[in-house]
Amino acid sequence: MLFPKFHIDEVKKQEARDLTRFDLDYDLPDHFLPEFPPPMFLTTRPDLGDVSQGKLVTMDNFQELLGGVLNPKQLEGLRLLVAPVMQQQFNQTDDRRSARPSRGVTCFDCHANGHTNAATHLAGDVRPQEFRHRIDTPSLRGVNIQRLFGSQRALKSVEDFTEFEQRAAYFDGDPTLATKKGVSILERGSQVHFMAEFQALLDFPPAPKLNVFGKLDPKQASESELRGQTLFFGKAQCGTCHPAPYYTDNLMHNLKVERFFKPQTIHGRMATADGPIKTFPLRGIKDSPPYLHDGRLMTLDDTVEFFSLILELKLTADEKADLVAFLRVL
Repeated sequence: MLFPKFHIDEVKKQEARDLTRFDLDYDLPDHFLPEFPPPMFLTTRPDLGDVSQGKLVTMDNFQELLGGVLNPKQLEGLRLLVAPVMQQQFNQTDDRRSARPSRGVTCFDCHANGHTNAATHLAGDVRPQEFRHRIDTPSLRGVNIQRLFGSQRALKSVEDFTEFEQRAAYFDGDPTLATKKGVSILERGSQVHFMAEFQALLDFPPAPKLNVFGKLDPKQASESELRGQTLFFGKAQCGTCHPAPYYTDNLMHNLKVERFFKPQTIHGRMATADGPIKTFPLRGIKDSPPYLHDGRLMTLDDTVEFFSLILELKLTADEKADLVAFLRVL
């Protein structure tokens, strides 16, 4: 796990936990990363707007911020999501990646306020090392409408994913190292269930220009946004995999990007076929840079250009601009 400096600084200030790694530095400029701290919206209390009140939700303040908003079970689920646990790089053993022993990481260290801080890690289920894929942390917003979890693993419930992350991904899929470093096994019927119940409350940000069907209200949308919507469901074929209202088909697709290059090693990583990747929801997509499952695309403009190339759409410059305008209102 690799964290942006602004997140490391905030966690250090609130909890005195140091998530700095001595072997790696974060490699994406701040202006390509999501807003921090991101707002948190709940499906149960849309009237409250941002329930995080502009703060990073941590063990230090979660009771103060959400004690009167969540029921006791949901609040316990949130507590578990902000409670530090041992992990491959951050732990008490001598082979950690921090200068001093660490209390570990929390789920919300990467999924800041139930969203994302664009932290990255290497997929634990691929070997050898150079074939391990770089994974960008997805937002947890809208998990209640999703049916697949994990960019490639196709886990069937958020409970499965919650349990899998701590048992496997946190320790690179090595149960021996996990035991050595201090894995804390979650109890499925209470802890995992409570965490999943809270995660299911995390809502997409408001989209005032969309109607109840998830399409643009012509009275509020601009001409460019309307043209972008027509392209999205037409020539650009985005709607094939990203249908309204949440802009996901809850399936996996193989883009076969390897059609356009020969496998090669770049900075110690083998660029090769990705295989099937889950369709992520596009609601609120403007708040989740960088893009694609591995963060290879910095902006929405880059993303539209990428799909125009690999799907051989031959979009014009004006069409690309209209598509980006539409994506920004989702």
